[in-house]
Amino acid sequence: MQIHSSYEHLLRDLVHADERFIVMTAENRAAIRNLPGQIGERFIDVGICEQTMIGAAAGLALRGRVPVTHALATFLTLRAFEFIRTDVGIPGLPVKLVGSFSGFLSEANGPTHQAIEDVDLMRGIPNINVWCPADEQDMLLGLETILRDPAPYYIRYNNTQPVIGHSPEFIPGRAEVFSEGSDVTLLTYGTLFGECCKAAELLRQEGVSVGLVNLRTLKPVDTELLLKAARESRLLVAVEDHFKVGGLYSILAETLTEHGVQARVLSLALDGRWFKPALLPDLLEYEGFTARSIARKVIQRLSEQ
Repeated sequence: MQIHSSYEHLLRDLVHADERFIVMTAENRAAIRNLPGQIGERFIDVGICEQTMIGAAAGLALRGRVPVTHALATFLTLRAFEFIRTDVGIPGLPVKLVGSFSGFLSEANGPTHQAIEDVDLMRGIPNINVWCPADEQDMLLGLETILRDPAPYYIRYNNTQPVIGHSPEFIPGRAEVFSEGSDVTLLTYGTLFGECCKAAELLRQEGVSVGLVNLRTLKPVDTELLLKAARESRLLVAVEDHFKVGGLYSILAETLTEHGVQARVLSLALDGRWFKPALLPDLLEYEGFTARSIARKVIQRLSEQ
């Protein structure tokens, strides 16, 4: 298997290998800056027109193409929501929706640019799946599988550096399990996986039996894994850079309720508020999402049992 150094390199090679792939952007080239000169007419920049981009992508998909669209996550999922729902979701076209600067990766941007309801919006559209890689390595491992999947996907672009190696086996709907724990299971996705990984080690140092799960796709979600964790751990912790409503906490509640399984759940999310803009390390510290903060909150909740 060829090792790719970046999202851009892998996407370029996929475009060269398969004439169906078209790369599109709404003037958001941060991750694909060098592609125009490398793939020629199969790179389309529509300008700051997210709705136009999705409409055009749907038209290309109807003609056998697989458009990989790029925009800031908040404008992609909010401004173009109706077009995604109507032009992509209803017919189930294989358009890939790549949202950059999602969740806490928006860092110093204010509420207008914070995509922290994006998972909720996209998973609510029938036929559209949701993939949130933990870091750049995780993203590169799953990218070809997702792009070749005939279903439409919303992708939370994530080029952060990994804190631990990932399993090369990537299957949509199957979580990546790093450990199992009888006391607590940390369930997470995307950018906060790294902090959860470090939090798990801090908890083990305190004698806590910790499970650590990178869910990878939130739709389809690994229902079997969630139910198993609920039955085997005293506490489930849903950690996410998203509003509490509609994200992983809601997915977990829906899953447990549907299958009649009871569990104690701690939600570490943004509960009805936007986050304070700052560089990522300061943001995590201020909002309480560092590894130490996560571990402290888990120990406090376990002590209440």
